[in-house]
Amino acid sequence: MKETSKSRPWVRRVLKWLGVLAALAVVGMLVDGWRAFGRRADGARKARMERSPQWKGGKFENPQPLRNDFWLMMRGMMNVSPHATPSTPLPTVAVDPARFQTPPESGLRVTWLGHSTMLVEIDGHRVLTDPVWAERASPFGWIGPKRWYAPLIALDALPPIDVVVISHDHFDHLDDATISAMKGWGTTFVVPLGIGADLAYWGIPEDRIVELDWWERTKVRGLEVVCTPARHASGRAVFDSGQNLWGGFAFLGDRNRVYYSGDTGLFPAMKEIGERLGPFDLTMLETGAYYKAWPDWHMGPEQAVVAHQMVQGKVMLPVHWGLFNLAFHGWTEPVERVLAAAGRAGVTVATPKPGQAFEPTALGELGRWWPDLPWETAEQSPVVSSHVSFEAPVPALP
Repeated sequence: MKETSKSRPWVRRVLKWLGVLAALAVVGMLVDGWRAFGRRADGARKARMERSPQWKGGKFENPQPLRNDFWLMMRGMMNVSPHATPSTPLPTVAVDPARFQTPPESGLRVTWLGHSTMLVEIDGHRVLTDPVWAERASPFGWIGPKRWYAPLIALDALPPIDVVVISHDHFDHLDDATISAMKGWGTTFVVPLGIGADLAYWGIPEDRIVELDWWERTKVRGLEVVCTPARHASGRAVFDSGQNLWGGFAFLGDRNRVYYSGDTGLFPAMKEIGERLGPFDLTMLETGAYYKAWPDWHMGPEQAVVAHQMVQGKVMLPVHWGLFNLAFHGWTEPVERVLAAAGRAGVTVATPKPGQAFEPTALGELGRWWPDLPWETAEQSPVVSSHVSFEAPVPALP
């Protein structure tokens, strides 16, 4: 007679305990990440969100849908570049706090701190974008994308910051530990709709939080900050997709204008951003963590150059690369492909080392600081956004 699990009680006991252990693991992860998951908006904050033109069917939506190809993504996971993570330490520049005591001669200076964290000095104001000082872009301290180098300046060594902007709530852009450490600052936090609930939950006073819908603007100590449209998504847990808005930002000073895209796919309203708010002395454009399976979530290098032209930028700073491994491509590929596309388009690109400051009107000799590694070209791995049409032809990708 063939044995079954019914005739072997030990099998049932093992399965039972495996189920218990799995449940405990899930509970443990929820407890570990609970604070990092944030808090959903309610009350007057939620009511304001629901009045937004972007709020549809119980969540925020893009005008153009996001394409996702699950099976293509699975294939990509089987072909990750052997150079997706640096094999040697990166040549970073430690940030000396004394540099901020001397204002930039042009009125505009930027220090790239890696990924999408930039300290922008513009016409007497200081703006910090998407600050992430955590070791991992994750709700957990033991798993998730790990940064390739330590923060280049301590949070408490930063000069006084006028404005902190958060483009969206993904973990590589919104870090709860970093935000909590800022609760005693005299800084104004400017964020898209809904994210204020997270900031308040982590200790930021409500009177220092300004939430904006797309195209809304605010003034902070004389600097105008505009929340611009973006084509992306939001969510920090399993069931909160689209519960907070995402966006980019324009910083409009007396002499200089800067555009930060946040995370975004290419979309037609970039032309309107340029017409209404440009031209920009500097664009800080998301260029990394792309793949053809999700072409509408991130622009990719070639389309970032197109976006720079659409918003009427003068100098382009490629961001969203150089700190975390968030995709399948080689870690130097984003900047290599940006430079190739920019060379064809006649676009000026700034390539500072992480921690290095530069003035867009006086770039000087930034040069190549990354190693010469194999990378796939746009022909080999194209990234082309879907559901996008333009009045004028977009420059063809190679």
